Amino acid sequence: MKLNTYQKTAIITVFATIFLIFVGGLVRVSGSGLGCPDWPRCFGSWIPPLSVADLPARFDPSQFNIFKTWTEYINRLVGIVIGILITATGILSLRYRKTKPPVFYNSVAAFILVLIQGWLGGEVVESGLKEWLVTVHMLLAMAIMTILLYAAFKATEERWTLQLEKGKTRRWMYGIALTLFAFTIIQMILGTQVRTTIDDLMQTMPGLSRDLWISHVGSIVEIHRSFSWTIFLSGAGLLYFAFRKTKSSLLQYMTLGVMTTIVIQILLGVGLYYMGMPPVLQVLHLVGVAIIICLEFLTILILRLPVNQPSSG
Repeated sequence: MKLNTYQKTAIITVFATIFLIFVGGLVRVSGSGLGCPDWPRCFGSWIPPLSVADLPARFDPSQFNIFKTWTEYINRLVGIVIGILITATGILSLRYRKTKPPVFYNSVAAFILVLIQGWLGGEVVESGLKEWLVTVHMLLAMAIMTILLYAAFKATEERWTLQLEKGKTRRWMYGIALTLFAFTIIQMILGTQVRTTIDDLMQTMPGLSRDLWISHVGSIVEIHRSFSWTIFLSGAGLLYFAFRKTKSSLLQYMTLGVMTTIVIQILLGVGLYYMGMPPVLQVLHLVGVAIIICLEFLTILILRLPVNQPSSG
């Protein structure tokens, strides 16, 4: 079953967007957000300098850190690649304009949002990494990823097979999957609030030891921790129905993937809480959120498939 050019491009773009979220996490935990103090150039050049001696006269040498500069520059390059891929996805989606309108409209929506995302990236730099703008920038990346995933799914819908009759079991699973997805979005927002509070601490109390950050965050971190139980229990319920109430291997694999990722995320959260917020765990935790959202959203789409839909060659 070969994929056509649009399908391949859309799927690659989804994975590339997850990679961009990973790179964005590296930028944030390394404090490289202002590694390039201007936009869209970096220290006035399209290719950043390699040493202080190469800086244009109008820039303060204290702003330059080769590691942070090139980390942010690579982030921007990856963003450009994503923009090109999404543009290609939008153009290629024209073939579906009449046969599968959702594919076309969602591909165009992703293209429009990536333009907004590019503009917002400039605003983030110009604002000096204002926390709420950084959060919106990240949430918009998640939205673009989800929209692309939906477009890719609709374009390949005939290749999926669901062996689950419509009835109480499907309704229960669909309701739990929707609830789990909503809980995950809420948990992600709570997590961004924790991260924003820590960013504030880093500015207001720069000498504060990393292992004391959590103790200064306040009640939001406890809410974030406790709310993870709603996600764990919802995921467990979905897993139970898939293995005990259905014979669909597709749903079993999907729900097992969802639950495994949830457990990994919880373990990463425990590590962050008790190990003083190590940067590597912060990045993995952020990427884990993106993967969970993809898996949960895909599960919801699968539960909406017609029964025993035949695959095409």
